[in-house]
Amino acid sequence: MKYHITDTIGRQTKRFLPACLFTLLALHASAQKLIIEKSTIDVGKTGYQMPITATFELKNKSMRRLRISEVRPDCNCTVVDFPKQEIGMGEKFQVKMTYDARQLGHFDHQAAIVSSATEKPIYIRMKGVVLADLQDFSGSYPIEMGDLLLDENELEFDDVNKGDKPTQVLHIYNNGTRVYNPNLMHLPPYLTAVVSPERLSPGRAGTITLTLNSALLHDYGLNQTTIYLAGNPGDKVSPDHAIGISTVLLPSFTGMTDEMKQHAPKLQLSKENVDIVFDGKKKRTEVIDVTNNGQTELNITSLQLFTSGLRISLGKRRLQPGETTKLKITAMRDELKTVRTKPRVLMITNDPAKPKVIITIQAK
Repeated sequence: MKYHITDTIGRQTKRFLPACLFTLLALHASAQKLIIEKSTIDVGKTGYQMPITATFELKNKSMRRLRISEVRPDCNCTVVDFPKQEIGMGEKFQVKMTYDARQLGHFDHQAAIVSSATEKPIYIRMKGVVLADLQDFSGSYPIEMGDLLLDENELEFDDVNKGDKPTQVLHIYNNGTRVYNPNLMHLPPYLTAVVSPERLSPGRAGTITLTLNSALLHDYGLNQTTIYLAGNPGDKVSPDHAIGISTVLLPSFTGMTDEMKQHAPKLQLSKENVDIVFDGKKKRTEVIDVTNNGQTELNITSLQLFTSGLRISLGKRRLQPGETTKLKITAMRDELKTVRTKPRVLMITNDPAKPKVIITIQAK
């Protein structure tokens, strides 16, 4: 008898569980779902009285059709547009929210979506900033580093003599919707930077003044470094925010008399502009004759490259009067495609008339 009761309960349980599961599945299937791809949209900047729209993507993921009864914005400054017809199962649709932009400054507005899909409203939110004078700065600030735009990302301090303190100015523009405190990271000891203004509001421009203390440079010729722009102190270094700095420090000839200059070495190059045509090849080599037409020894103290993509070799660095050597310049096609600056070769000599020579490379 005991066995019979247990067996009966087991059979009843087996019958009850599928029925229960079926009911739960049915309830789950009938429960409507409304999915929003992105509930908050930052629309960025707009001009005064220039309405701006945020478009929200939604989807009916329920097993039944649904209807949106209304969308209630939190103020009269915002107009909403939504489907008035029923939305089918699995169907995607849009709700648009437009702000009239009649107040300057930041805005942050919400709207409640009331539908047959949920018991409580679902909220969408748009935010941004209204500027008094919205302008297109894409031409003036072609370098994009997040929300901050720059006019340049390569600076050169050229023809610097020991003791000089030249300056270079970067122009910066806040293209975002929040206030930034721009600063430069990884500055070497010989560079200082002053940002003005220190706090850069949305839609505002500023400057970063870089000063070079050449007394702290030890090597004549080309000195290169990379610094990084940060939106706020403490930001991490990003390769996308890199700014290249090049300095050419020249040797000093202040102690030379006119007679000494007359007997000085004289550098002559067969050409200072090199045109290279790859013509389907991966590399090409051009040769330049380097001659000393002076009366004393010519010393080529430095031979450097501004960019990658080039290989150079020089027969001799010290040339007696009347002597000639060969400078070979090999251009690498694939590497040159990736360089940001114009390919050049820098030569530093003890010729007071030509202490620095730049050989430019035009590669096709």
